[in-house]
Amino acid sequence: MVRASLLLSHFAIAVGGALVLGVGAVAQTSPPALGPDAQAISAERALHLASEPLAFNVHDVDYLQVDGKTFQATIYQPEGPGPFPAILDVHGGAWVREDKRRDEHAFMDKGLAAMGMVVVAIDFRQSGQHYYPTSVVDVNFAMRWLRANASKFNASSQIVGAFGSSSGGHLLLLNVMRPSDPQYAALPLAGVSASPDYIVLAYPISDPQARRAYALAVGNSGPVKNTDIYFAPPGSIQDGNPQLILDRHESVKLPPALLLQGAADANGVVKDTNVSPAIQQRFVASYQAAGGRIQMELLPGAPHDFVNTAGPELEGALALMKSFIEQQLLKP
Repeated sequence: MVRASLLLSHFAIAVGGALVLGVGAVAQTSPPALGPDAQAISAERALHLASEPLAFNVHDVDYLQVDGKTFQATIYQPEGPGPFPAILDVHGGAWVREDKRRDEHAFMDKGLAAMGMVVVAIDFRQSGQHYYPTSVVDVNFAMRWLRANASKFNASSQIVGAFGSSSGGHLLLLNVMRPSDPQYAALPLAGVSASPDYIVLAYPISDPQARRAYALAVGNSGPVKNTDIYFAPPGSIQDGNPQLILDRHESVKLPPALLLQGAADANGVVKDTNVSPAIQQRFVASYQAAGGRIQMELLPGAPHDFVNTAGPELEGALALMKSFIEQQLLKP
């Protein structure tokens, strides 16, 4: 059993105060009391985050068998009666890096579990031999698998969120926009939706072409090379490009979103050499213009991958995530 650390306890208590205030504000504007039957239904459906840190367990399960391989998910499961809200965690790794796995966000996932969330962090096909849209397909299946199996982990399938960082944010965005696209929903699992009810993105690759150009301009050759590998199939970087999907005015799904991105520090230096704030600002404007609701938060001085390491950037990100997720859970 894993228990919340002192760092997470400090964070949860600080944010817990804001959570109590938020709940109080909702209570003041709540409608008249419901009848007994309606109250029972409302209580059954109510989901919320913990006001104090919860203990949680961590275990691995097999969730996907494809190409003769078995892929696992790590489940961070809070202790208590539940059901708890659930969130899928999609790691990054420039689409092809095999050293990036489902434990990339372990610090963050433990923080979310201590808040009272069931976190499902997944592995998927990610290597130089797997091109677009292979990993998009796996994430689409994972979202459906989580909805279908939520009750096994004391989670609710009523409201399911998803988190993605860097290239994982890109994979998530494509499935958000095109959850039923036949090329993405290619693995069979009928009867459940691949659409998350909300998404949280950390420095997502919202425009692979613009990201490639930015990385090239700042001398970061790794993302340039990996982009060329993943998008080797002709036309794939145009087809699998969230920014261009919006520019083309495709019919898409746009759930509520929170986007976290590192920005310039006090000296005007942007430490994220993978994706720029300007790329994200353009994407946010396009998301809003297409009718989506998206909240962008710039963290001054934060580098790429800032949610991977314990410290002030992660604490700030968790506080923003908690506030955003609680708002989604309070919606009727």
